[in-house]
Amino acid sequence: MKKYDEVETDHSPIENLDEYLDLDIRTGISNETKKIAANPYLSRGLSDLPKPEETYCKQYSPASCKLNSYDWLKEIDVTVEHLECPYAEVRFKNSHKDFYLLPKEGVFHVGDIVVVEAATGHDIGIISMLGKSVFQQMKHKNVGEKDVVKKIYRTARYTDIDKWISSVNQEHTTMLSSRYIAWDLGLKMKVNDVEYQGDGTKAIFYYSAEDRVDFRELIKILAEQFKIRIEMRQIGVRQEAGRLGGIGTCGRELCCSSWLTNFQSVSTSAARTQQLSLNPQKLAGQCGKLKCCLNFEQSTYLEELKAFPAPNVQLKTKNGKGIYSKIDIFKKIVWYHYANNNSTIFAIPLDKVNEIIEMNKNNKFPESLEEFSVVNQNKVEEVNYSLDELKNIEDK
Repeated sequence: MKKYDEVETDHSPIENLDEYLDLDIRTGISNETKKIAANPYLSRGLSDLPKPEETYCKQYSPASCKLNSYDWLKEIDVTVEHLECPYAEVRFKNSHKDFYLLPKEGVFHVGDIVVVEAATGHDIGIISMLGKSVFQQMKHKNVGEKDVVKKIYRTARYTDIDKWISSVNQEHTTMLSSRYIAWDLGLKMKVNDVEYQGDGTKAIFYYSAEDRVDFRELIKILAEQFKIRIEMRQIGVRQEAGRLGGIGTCGRELCCSSWLTNFQSVSTSAARTQQLSLNPQKLAGQCGKLKCCLNFEQSTYLEELKAFPAPNVQLKTKNGKGIYSKIDIFKKIVWYHYANNNSTIFAIPLDKVNEIIEMNKNNKFPESLEEFSVVNQNKVEEVNYSLDELKNIEDK
């Protein structure tokens, strides 16, 4: 038997490359993954398919819900009077939730499938919150008690749930059909999602488009084909990403699909403040716009920057003037380079920078920047991206 170092091995790059190209490293799809993918009720918070004969939905799981609201008061032992609340939060598809008046008679629980009032007909939803926490949720969403006028009629019957299941099962095929019809009509729009009303008489079509779209002909065709009332709702690319969901570059679920409800404008000035490279590929999220998380720490950066000298302040030394290059807020370090030589930058602690500035005010000049720096390194030239690329991802 040959030793390891005696084995004849052909290291031909072409042959090895073909070997790797033919190699299939994909893993098989588990049964659990197939089960999740085949569940159209996951967007409504159900971990499994509902059963028409069960009014209380055991499959309801807050962990499956988008924009779930945790009830912090459910574990607190309080009096019944304190929990009295005539309102309930009802969940529909994805992030669609609303508040309804509870009937005076009957006992309701979180997870109950209920029939609720709609503009025309009735809808089917799942109670997601009851009790005193509903008041806090209404306050958080700026909904007054007088604004809640729609009612919960009753818990759903067998026929209600059966019709609801039939309607939900049509949503995916309806969405695909509407996309093909829109393409045939030459409309520059994308139908992202379809939500049927519980009684099957109406459907909401969520779409995104860059420009104004005349979809009157599309509505006529859809209404004739599916025999339902049509409502079109336009959403932005950021809302589209929130409805579709996904994993961000941080490795966590997208903020817009897990907890973020209001989308504030994000500009490239936030990236400049945080000393980030203006690289559109790194700054853009899955929606193609600037990441919402750029705004999360913006106020903290602005507050910390007050302790740093202005970028136009120069450090005067006998060896030359020090020009501002960049800063490291967390380490309290400012990087400078000489005006006559920008190939090397010097990391100087903030307290030393302030010391040099005070010396310059008193007409005193240190020998060089090197005696104050903690790190010297070659300056790396940043790639300059075009303004058009940055404007495409900016959301103002």
